[in-house]
Amino acid sequence: MTDTLLATRPAPQAAPDLPALSAAQVRAHLLARDTEIALLDVREEDPYAQAHPLWAANLPLSRIELEAWRRIPRRDTRIVLFGAHAGEDLAPRAAAVLRRLGYTQVHALQDGLDGWQAAGFELFRDVNVPSKAFGELVEHERHTPSLPAQEVQALIDAKADVVVLDARRFDEYQTMSIPTATSVPGAELVLRARALAPDPRTRIVVNCAGRTRSIIGTQSLVNAGLPNPIAALRNGTIGWTLAGQALDHGADRRAPADIDPAVRAQAQADARRVAERAGVRWLDAAALAALREPGRTVYRFDVRTPEEYAAGHRPGFASAPGGQLVQETDHHVPVRGARIVLSDEGDGVRAPMTASWLAQMGWEVHVLQGPAELGETGVPAAELPAHRHDVDGIAPAALAALLKAGDAVLIDVGASANYVRRHIPGAWFAVRAQLPQALARLPRAGTLVLTCGSSLLARYAADDVREWLDAQGDAREVRVLDGGNAAWFAAGLPEEAGEAHLATPRTDRYRRPYEGTDAPREAMQAYLDWEFGLVAQLERDGTHHFRVI
Repeated sequence: MTDTLLATRPAPQAAPDLPALSAAQVRAHLLARDTEIALLDVREEDPYAQAHPLWAANLPLSRIELEAWRRIPRRDTRIVLFGAHAGEDLAPRAAAVLRRLGYTQVHALQDGLDGWQAAGFELFRDVNVPSKAFGELVEHERHTPSLPAQEVQALIDAKADVVVLDARRFDEYQTMSIPTATSVPGAELVLRARALAPDPRTRIVVNCAGRTRSIIGTQSLVNAGLPNPIAALRNGTIGWTLAGQALDHGADRRAPADIDPAVRAQAQADARRVAERAGVRWLDAAALAALREPGRTVYRFDVRTPEEYAAGHRPGFASAPGGQLVQETDHHVPVRGARIVLSDEGDGVRAPMTASWLAQMGWEVHVLQGPAELGETGVPAAELPAHRHDVDGIAPAALAALLKAGDAVLIDVGASANYVRRHIPGAWFAVRAQLPQALARLPRAGTLVLTCGSSLLARYAADDVREWLDAQGDAREVRVLDGGNAAWFAAGLPEEAGEAHLATPRTDRYRRPYEGTDAPREAMQAYLDWEFGLVAQLERDGTHHFRVI
């Protein structure tokens, strides 16, 4: 028997008084840059990646409580929402959540994505599009040098005087890398490249998985004035794979942690010169306090490595390693027109170089100067809103007994990739925002149990389910697995893998063609072709405000 009572969404989630802004009005704000605006696509990541405006950031309805306060810190920010699923406009539900969280200027994009397209405005595919499009513009305007995969392979085979520097995150590098490559994530390049290639005759090749980080990394070294011959690996590990060349897996080569004082001093001078050319501003702690004013959002980021951040950081600064901040700016800074302050705690290289790129992308960006102030350690816990209902937890052992008795349905609202990797036997995967549709498809049982990796998201999902059941007069029990899947696995209880029970499609994450090694070659080539067309799209769109130095 299936539960048909929850096939429709009850009234409490609706927001019929939601004001709307037209596509033309939103675009005018983006062009004028006179006020801050956050244009948010509240669909899951996969549909977002299929089509969205250039400056639309993805904030899925499923995760608003977990992310909104961190990503949109000012409660009176002008927010514009859009996104539909299976014929339902998700903006009213998202607006209700945001209002409950204290946001006061929440709007819908009139006619949603259809209205944007009908107005003749540009739509973009993929994720982190502003950064990727900017990278293509940098190469287009600066003619960033590059070498094809076959030529780099020949240099390696000939044991030529060449070093390959991988500008991605270390975990990406470990998944697959160019033979002989050393991991030097983007913001580290200007700081560490001289130590890895002290002879000015040594050729430096910078790579990533596709194009953006290799272009930005290569141009960073060029802008900083390194005397070496420098080139990007054309099309990254995708190009390497399409050339039929073998990648390494599990490599762990990293740049030495210690930097010679003379090398550091040279890198600091180079970085400051580049940042000043880009229009970066400088401030001290006193000026930072004065920077906050009504109507202005200030994002504060520590651009050092996650390990350095955890060892000690300035209070109030979030960890955002510089290379990834440039690569994923739309995620970290969804409020267009906001101010950005960067710190590297006296390093003097990574913050200015990161800032130089953000400034060229049209952001007002400041670098914090002065002595290090490492007042906090670890990673601060996120501030999260209170739960709306007092939903009881259930311990892993008690859940195991309940499932064995056959009177419970377990719903996993965590990341689908984690669900496929391993999950509790019998658990159904469901995207949280699509729980009403999922519940209509699931077997009926006396108790509904929600889980995810840690139980954080599951508790908010349990609030939703409790409200939907109450609205239908359904008295079934709703519970949350204490500690989530992590607690279950830690208890040594059974697990399984695969897509055995999908109550909704796996739309929560877009499969990037440059991830892993099993993407179809056609998808890899299509991704490269898309990147090649971004400069033309930027010109048609006209809202980017990029300025390449």
